[in-house]
Amino acid sequence: MYKIITGYKLEHLLGDIESGRLALPDIQRPFVWKPAQVRDLFDSLYRGFPVGTLMFWETGAEVGAKQVGGGAADSVPRLLIIDGQQRLTSLYSVMKGVPVLTAAFETKQIRIAFRPADASFEVTDAAIRSDPEFISDISVLWKGKFKGTVQSYLDGLAEKRGAPIDDDEEERLESAIDQVRDLRRFHFQVIAMSDRASEEEVAEIFTRINSQGTTLSQADFVLTLLSVHWEQGRRALERFARDATKAFGAIANPFIAPSADQMLRVSVGLAFRRGRMQTIYQMLRGKDLETGKTSPARRDEQFQRLRRDQKAVLDPHNWGVFLHCLRRAGFRSRRTVTSDGALLFSYLLWLVGREDFGIGHEELEPTIARWFFMAHTTGRYTSSPETVIEADLRRLASIEAGNRKAFHSELDRIIAATFTPDYWKITLPSKFDGTAAKSPALSAYWAALYLLDAEILFSRTSVRDVLDPDLAGNADPNPERHHLFPLGQLAAEGWAEQQQHAIANKAFVEWPEGVRSSAAPSDYWQKATHHLEPERVRRQTYWHALPPGWHTANYGEFLEQRRDRMAKVVRDAFIRISPNSDDGGGSTLDLIRGGETQTVEFKSTARTNLITGQKDPKMQHAIAKAVCGFMNNEGGVLLIGVSDDGGIPGIEDEMARLSKPNRDGFGLMVADILTSRLSFPIAKTVGIGFEKCHGRTLCCVQVGLAPKPVFSKPPNGGQPVEFWVRQGAGTVQLFGDKAFEYQKQRFS
Repeated sequence: MYKIITGYKLEHLLGDIESGRLALPDIQRPFVWKPAQVRDLFDSLYRGFPVGTLMFWETGAEVGAKQVGGGAADSVPRLLIIDGQQRLTSLYSVMKGVPVLTAAFETKQIRIAFRPADASFEVTDAAIRSDPEFISDISVLWKGKFKGTVQSYLDGLAEKRGAPIDDDEEERLESAIDQVRDLRRFHFQVIAMSDRASEEEVAEIFTRINSQGTTLSQADFVLTLLSVHWEQGRRALERFARDATKAFGAIANPFIAPSADQMLRVSVGLAFRRGRMQTIYQMLRGKDLETGKTSPARRDEQFQRLRRDQKAVLDPHNWGVFLHCLRRAGFRSRRTVTSDGALLFSYLLWLVGREDFGIGHEELEPTIARWFFMAHTTGRYTSSPETVIEADLRRLASIEAGNRKAFHSELDRIIAATFTPDYWKITLPSKFDGTAAKSPALSAYWAALYLLDAEILFSRTSVRDVLDPDLAGNADPNPERHHLFPLGQLAAEGWAEQQQHAIANKAFVEWPEGVRSSAAPSDYWQKATHHLEPERVRRQTYWHALPPGWHTANYGEFLEQRRDRMAKVVRDAFIRISPNSDDGGGSTLDLIRGGETQTVEFKSTARTNLITGQKDPKMQHAIAKAVCGFMNNEGGVLLIGVSDDGGIPGIEDEMARLSKPNRDGFGLMVADILTSRLSFPIAKTVGIGFEKCHGRTLCCVQVGLAPKPVFSKPPNGGQPVEFWVRQGAGTVQLFGDKAFEYQKQRFS
């Protein structure tokens, strides 16, 4: 799998880099070292200190192989640097006197100076360049006539001193300079990985020897292949990542500063209709996924395919036109976009619509706007994003190419299946039960205020004026929200600090003159609204989700009612960009057709073992576990009466065995299972309803996210309790530190 080489001379390494046999790709990061780090590296080499192990990976390229789309001189390297890029780039740049290319795509010359008198290295500056005690750029020691260079230095030093240098000092100075020149013979230890080593083996060894604890992702390995076989393609990704934060002509991007690996995910998704980078990596190595055989011809074919489709991904016009979809969805700035995945994968689906179905950008915009609104609000691509986007791409792949209507219908079907009536009534309100300054739900509410052209509370100023960075005169990227119930009042009433800062206690407010924000709502409400006409007060009350009589209500009741009303505002705004939707909710059949996802799970039965026909605690535990997982993540819906493969046996048989053999009895049974097995009360978080589908009755359990960690009892009902989390299309149990860290991040 690998071999260790202990005597790899530096001059041979530099020669291999110069000849192209050894590649210097930006696999982990671009050249980011500071000049002082380069200076310290030379000092360590000079003094014989350890400078770490290098790690190479054989590419397995054939002799004479050329890069995809390259010129006659663009040959494929035989070795790739996996660990040691910064060190070798530093050494190559200084010793060969060539500039480096920074992460900002700027060329920069690294100049290191050496003072022979005390054998010290420094970063060259203006003072050093004028100081004859220094060789101001040690690059001269490895090119030209070395003896002439040394003599020139000694002559300059003698001239500055105004006296000849004695023989003993001259010998010491020459010896020190010779030692610098001899750094070319420094021996590195190299771990050379075979081309037969898997990426998992390479990643494990890399992690063990890398002093920074850096890990390699699957995207890193795909970028590695681009460095070997299509360097131009990798550079194009990096240039786009750099330029995407700027305006392409008149097209501004206030939403995201994408990285090269993020744009790579879009490129490979479009080229191969795949989401899993591990699969993409195997395909780009030339592996036939059916036979398992690898061939150079297949590899070249896959790279040509990527080359063709990446052009569309990195087209500035495509990118700019797509960003209009986000604006149409009510999102206006980076502050409102909390999920890069939702943005990038929405761009991927936009491209699929353009490339596979020939849909014009004006026709695409409303559909992709709705899709992004849904994906961002629900966190569709937050957990197991590769699995989810691959499933989405697979559904679109089943549609006949060019069938534009079917493309729109499929995306809208998934949207409707996600935004069910219970989602608006249960799941979304529960997402406002927190304190996070940035959350998908809060971003959706702000987008809704933008779409509804809402005004700031107590003001005639539009919310758009503070949310839209494109509007002239808007210089505030973080508009302030104010507490509706003042902190002093809540503290006096005994509310905990976290409850005081609840999302539902904040709004965009412009306090009228003479009205104190520290006053209680019962004191300031009339004063703050008396200058506004009644109709404007009514509209502002709706936009800002204020319940009737809220200013005199109990704070706890106010929070609960306002969360429900904020969800309704979001729903109303979404309907505004969904002209064909009358209620913003899809059918249960649509939900089933979409399969199990991050927010959907199927169970054939609630408590009956289908093999024995008897009650089984394991079945009840499965129901509680699923609901627990949803509550600890982002909520979801559990369909009882649906098999894993989407079959619909219904709940009639199980319902008939109950003492109360009807829907009420079944609902009470499910509620009892959850109440007895979960640590958190279900009354405010879980809704239990019923639907008819293909003539069969289903139990639909809509679950909102909980405000604190929820635990489930094990199947035997004993101890210890279990902590479950929904991840992708499954529910997993977290233990120990992982559970603690998840709870800290999710519920803090």
